Amino acid sequence: MDWQTSEDTVPSAFITEANRRSMLGTPPTTGAWREGDAPGDRLFQAVGSIALESGATLPHARLAYETWGSLNAARDNAVLVVHALTGDSHVVGRPGAGHPTAGWWGGIVGPGLAIDTDRWFVIAPNMLGGCQGSTGPSSFSPDGAEWGSRFPYLTIRDQVAAQVALADALGIERFAAVIGGSMGGMHALEWAVQHPDRVQRLAVLAAPAVSSADQIALNSVQLEAIRMDPLFRDGDYYDEPEGPYRGLALARRMALLNYRSPSELNERFERSWQGVLDPLGRGGRFAVESYLDFHGNKFTRRFDANSYITLVEAMNSHDIARGRGSLAEALGAVTARTLVLGIDSDRLFPVEQQQVLAAHLPATIHGDEAIVISSPFGHDAFLIEDDLVGPHLAALLAD
Repeated sequence: MDWQTSEDTVPSAFITEANRRSMLGTPPTTGAWREGDAPGDRLFQAVGSIALESGATLPHARLAYETWGSLNAARDNAVLVVHALTGDSHVVGRPGAGHPTAGWWGGIVGPGLAIDTDRWFVIAPNMLGGCQGSTGPSSFSPDGAEWGSRFPYLTIRDQVAAQVALADALGIERFAAVIGGSMGGMHALEWAVQHPDRVQRLAVLAAPAVSSADQIALNSVQLEAIRMDPLFRDGDYYDEPEGPYRGLALARRMALLNYRSPSELNERFERSWQGVLDPLGRGGRFAVESYLDFHGNKFTRRFDANSYITLVEAMNSHDIARGRGSLAEALGAVTARTLVLGIDSDRLFPVEQQQVLAAHLPATIHGDEAIVISSPFGHDAFLIEDDLVGPHLAALLAD
């Protein structure tokens, strides 16, 4: 049984815990690069066929998602939280039951926290093209085999179209807020531009109006690292005993250098040496090398290489003004009350890019300036600095 597709026939928008567990059974365990985590607390919703910007159609798509809090009778307290590139739907919760961690934003989402689940009904989908339950390259295509290299090219707008279909299926006509950081911020921005009547509040954290040439260049070497792995096999590796672990791990190590700041790495590791002391660099390795290796290898146990390529290419497609005139004209369509937040040490999406957004968005909560937090953690600070990020999200949601 394909645990990613087995709930397509369930008509209810909200699938019960009992139904979900009885239908999913035990997921396959042969190949972490292939299956992702076990279902855990995820729910699954068929969103139909998605007509893609490329002109192709992705049939029988589904999104995995998780929820917290309760949807009120008026259905006007829903908050959409969109994850970053390698995130998933497990924003907060308990480890175990298929979830290896307690979630990636446990200090922000929950009872009494900035996104207060005693007030808000929070929905977090795994984005289309991912590998944690939503339709992606490792999912089965209509012919019964994994999509693999045949999976179509996706854009940010295609992924938002799937999220819109999810909202429709759940009966949510308007979100009280759409919140996203990094790649999730691209989705949030696209929601507000394309569907202004469905977004009351908007939070864009550490994300730009457009993926720049510099960012695309950084992404391109990561994708090449995966494609050069002999075990990648042009993307058709699912029936092989091993997948492109080394290439994916190398891509992740490259990405971490963009997510963290030079000052953090220098102060945290300095020139610490592991092994036999040798000033010429023999007989051991630097601690920072071990750090990168650890996270690269850990990443391969939870992520699919084809999904990584699909999502990075979607991120490269991001240009909020594409086909919409000037940037000012595109952002002028936004009616949501908006928080734009940047990080002073972010070298992936520098503060200047958030300032451009804030200058053109009509209703930012800090005038025409982005809110900038100071942190040594670089781009990842929006996931780490709960005490700095939380109050600004709470202020956005207060009114």
